Amino acid sequence: MSAKEVKKKMMYILGGTILTEDFFWKNARFIITLVVIIALYISNRYSCIEKVAKIESLQRELKDVKHESVTITSRLMGISRESKVEELVKKNNVDVSLTSEPIFKIKQ
Repeated sequence: MSAKEVKKKMMYILGGTILTEDFFWKNARFIITLVVIIALYISNRYSCIEKVAKIESLQRELKDVKHESVTITSRLMGISRESKVEELVKKNNVDVSLTSEPIFKIKQ
């Protein structure tokens, strides 16, 4: 194909003359349906990509929150130990003492 023939075909397509042919009018429904399906496919793909990104973001956030929860739990366990409580009571001069007897006596 020569450059002149390519230019002529491009002008035929870009000029709109191709749309006046019977082929396009006979298959207009099919072409319109195909364009709508392609648009829906692109829209659906974009929507799915956004949702996947949101899911990944939420999974990272959940992982961070789980780590923070474990950290807070371990800190609470350390603070609430009997030795730590005794130390805080002595440090703040609170008049509380441990009992030497058990609170409940078991009778046989």
